[in-house]
Amino acid sequence: MSEGLLEGKVVLVNGAGRGIGQQIAITCAEEGAKVVVNDLGGTVEGQGRDTGPAQETVDKILAMGGEAVANGGSIADWDDAQAMVKQAVDTFGQIDGVVNVAGILRDRIFHKMTEDDWDSVIGVHLTGYFYVARAAADYFRKQESGAMVHFTSNSGLVGNVGQVNYGAAKMGVVGLSRSIALDMSRFGVRSNIISPSAFTRMIETIPIKGPEGEKRRKRQEAMTPAKIAAPVAYLLSDAAKDVSGQIFYVRSNEIMLMSQHRPVRIIHRGEGWTPELIHEHAMPALRPHFTPSAPSASYFNWDPV
Repeated sequence: MSEGLLEGKVVLVNGAGRGIGQQIAITCAEEGAKVVVNDLGGTVEGQGRDTGPAQETVDKILAMGGEAVANGGSIADWDDAQAMVKQAVDTFGQIDGVVNVAGILRDRIFHKMTEDDWDSVIGVHLTGYFYVARAAADYFRKQESGAMVHFTSNSGLVGNVGQVNYGAAKMGVVGLSRSIALDMSRFGVRSNIISPSAFTRMIETIPIKGPEGEKRRKRQEAMTPAKIAAPVAYLLSDAAKDVSGQIFYVRSNEIMLMSQHRPVRIIHRGEGWTPELIHEHAMPALRPHFTPSAPSASYFNWDPV
């Protein structure tokens, strides 16, 4: 294989048995990285285990002349997360990058969401991402280098119907990555976020009805996982050494830098506020700057280019 941006790097990609994760693992290998391919091999809902998908990705990488090993641990388990990072070090001598892309869905309208629906999704997308990042942090700190890429979603950044658990977890990932970037910068460690738009088996579970829904599905089918992998590989590389704490939305050939929470409008009253004055003066001044309550499809409603 020819030398690429990740030559000499060792990267752990979780959720890499299928879809976006698999393509990221393959692209990292194409760029010269040695890859630990983690995948629990469960259903979209997170049930069951199967080492087949992880091994399938490894076989693809080996067939093209790359180096990779499979790992079937659960990122939602502290010990498994520690073990998959240790496997990278034991097998390849180091760990340089972590990609947190594994995910499950338990979509349900809020007033019908169960405790298990909530705990399962938070356990993978937020707690699991923390476990893997924390396991890698010890090695990154000692070697004073390392890069993390975590996956969020428009459901977390903007909101979506029937995904309170998923949206809360994915917004939590934003805080996780931002704080890692701040805490670990002194050690030369970077942390960034990708919000992907691609047609995967997780997207297939979301019901789409009517003519507009079919149009949206056709747009999504054109947004393949391969479109997501290149920005991830770049963010893991030394070429991105000055990029940290950012959120990038990737959709087909579009890369968008997303805004982050900062003050939009400030009003002040020296004498203080009463509920009545807030109603009469504060809200009229603030209301024009409110963020509309609309799902993500309302914001990204043009055909990808």
